Amino acid sequence: MLFDMGQLPADIRYKILTATVTPRPIAWVTTRSRDGIANAAPFSFFNVLGHEPPTVVLGLLRHPQRGLKDTAQNIVEMGEFAVHLVPHQMAEAMNATAVDAPSEIDEIEIAGLETLPAQMISPPLIKGCPVAFECRSLSVHETGPRQIAVIGEIVCAHVAEQFVIDARRGHIDTVNLDLIARMHGSGWYARPRELFQLVRPAPIEWGGRRQASGWAQRLSTRASD
Repeated sequence: MLFDMGQLPADIRYKILTATVTPRPIAWVTTRSRDGIANAAPFSFFNVLGHEPPTVVLGLLRHPQRGLKDTAQNIVEMGEFAVHLVPHQMAEAMNATAVDAPSEIDEIEIAGLETLPAQMISPPLIKGCPVAFECRSLSVHETGPRQIAVIGEIVCAHVAEQFVIDARRGHIDTVNLDLIARMHGSGWYARPRELFQLVRPAPIEWGGRRQASGWAQRLSTRASD
């Protein structure tokens, strides 16, 4: 079925996107306001963009009545934020910080969380998260009347010692991080359970004319059958 996204109501577009683009990593973001009030909120319109420099992107929706939500407002004004990845054991606390609360309310306190000072930015880090990225905003793009995209550079990364296999080579015990991801519908999440591995195809070499690898040759033969 073809969905003409330009002709659909916003809530239907949202449902189609969130039901199909899964699983989505969760950015548990902490910021600090001009008045020094800390804020924490989870976002699943999130991912990494690249590593030279290391960058992340956040898709932040506006509040229907108040405009920019606290996280977006704080990033726009202060230019700093921390992204935490959420382990299963902290799922309930993460969910508690998703509450729609006035800007003067500290969601970190509501969720009963402890924090640690960051090394290079002012927002606090959430104690207990196995991975945290300290970020500075590179750019903010208004992608529509009710949403903005924030691109941030990761200035330093924290990974809990027990999950670092080889620091020099950047090898991390990914599975045992037990990170959760956002799924479809209202309140559905996933954990890494069934994994499979694919070996990337060997490069196709060129020399005057195309020299197909065994993999590419098989594809070509199959297509002509």
